[in-house]
Amino acid sequence: MSAPVPVAEIVRSGFVEGRHHGSVVALDPDGSVAWSVGSVEEPVLPRSCNKPLQAVAMVELGLDLPGRLLALASASHSGEPFHLDGVREMLALGDLDESALQCPEDWPLVDAVRDELVRSGGARSRLAMNCSGKHAAMLLTCRANGWDLDSYLSPEHPVQAAILERFAQLTGEPVGTVAIDGCGAPLLATSLTGLARAFQRLALATTGAERRVADAIRSHPAYVSGSTRDELALLTALPGAIGKAGAEAVYAVALPDGRSFALKIDDGGTRARPVVMAAALRRAGIRSDAVDATGRHILTGGGQPVGEIRALL
Repeated sequence: MSAPVPVAEIVRSGFVEGRHHGSVVALDPDGSVAWSVGSVEEPVLPRSCNKPLQAVAMVELGLDLPGRLLALASASHSGEPFHLDGVREMLALGDLDESALQCPEDWPLVDAVRDELVRSGGARSRLAMNCSGKHAAMLLTCRANGWDLDSYLSPEHPVQAAILERFAQLTGEPVGTVAIDGCGAPLLATSLTGLARAFQRLALATTGAERRVADAIRSHPAYVSGSTRDELALLTALPGAIGKAGAEAVYAVALPDGRSFALKIDDGGTRARPVVMAAALRRAGIRSDAVDATGRHILTGGGQPVGEIRALL
């Protein structure tokens, strides 16, 4: 396995005090590799970057949702009220409630939303768990096909078997590893190149489930992440683009012309993820104040800016 390389450095008062290692791949519109650094052909666990690909498979299995709820099926949501209301609406379509969800109880993903919930006397819940939209979609897909609801997370369940098959088609790679994600659902491995290829296929699709999922993300990016997240700022700055971040600092973005990018920060350093993606986009010729803003992580000392996380692409 080729080794990750330094992709960002931590600069404080002009002194480089550390580095984030990682891997990045960029694809041209024809699917060829434009450039790459680090390890981009070996399998990784893309974590929640897989959700739009899982949603494609579920749409093909009969999942029929309006755009904002289909975006929520692809989401790692912030647990904001409109996210929770959306998941409740999804469950109600299948005559289900929160008790049907098998994701773990959790706090909202975003600190400010969690803190507001705590101040109001709220508690952890399955609904607030950031993957609840995906789980609700899996349940609705089972309902549409008359499949068992209690075992929907089993890798052998028909919904998971169909997702695996479609995932392999979209990435262009066989699935060699099936792990368990943080939400309890099967987690399918692919390379960063395969991940970028799959997002490219969604971005270029003109019909079918791929187009439906891509359009849902384009039209409702706040449902895919949240109203304060860097992913929303990036997609808003790049009309027609699709993107998804995942745990352990994985990120995939595809532009409407088919150029696509996927990265992983090896140590899971979330602070480096948007910085490196913004640098990858700039390397591709994307110039935008909003992209630059999402690619800034300022370090402070005594409450004042004294440095930054700086990309090395």
